[in-house]
Amino acid sequence: MSDAVSDHAADGGLLEPRAVRLGEHVADRTEAVRRCGQVLVEIGAVEPSYIDAMLEREHDISTYVGEGVAIPHATAAGKQAVLRDALAVVKLAEPVDWEGNAVSVCVAIAARGDGHLAILAELAEILLDPQRARALREADGVDTVLRLLRPVTVS
Repeated sequence: MSDAVSDHAADGGLLEPRAVRLGEHVADRTEAVRRCGQVLVEIGAVEPSYIDAMLEREHDISTYVGEGVAIPHATAAGKQAVLRDALAVVKLAEPVDWEGNAVSVCVAIAARGDGHLAILAELAEILLDPQRARALREADGVDTVLRLLRPVTVS
């Protein structure tokens, strides 16, 4: 784990319970990305302008990683709007189309430095495990989500 990830794990982790939202209703991929960004704003991790950088990233390249999961995050230009590194999990009430893929879970990332690369690698490893990804898609409680993503939140 990178030092940036370890530092945050020591002070409570990148993913806090209030950043997990279950049963969210969105109309499409754009609204899903916006909702992820709003959660990051609500927890004090980013300024509102970060949402535009997330949408720009999604426009440039899909953040879909497989197994019904997307990892919305911003372009490099969005780093200036990051107040602290954090994750947000938005579990959708109904899957949305993500360029031909059905997405039901979004794990949003806010990172100031290059720490997002280590976070992305860890998340991809966890989420590309079909059993863990299924468990995440089916999670019905915040504690379950936190437990499933523990390798990212605890050193």
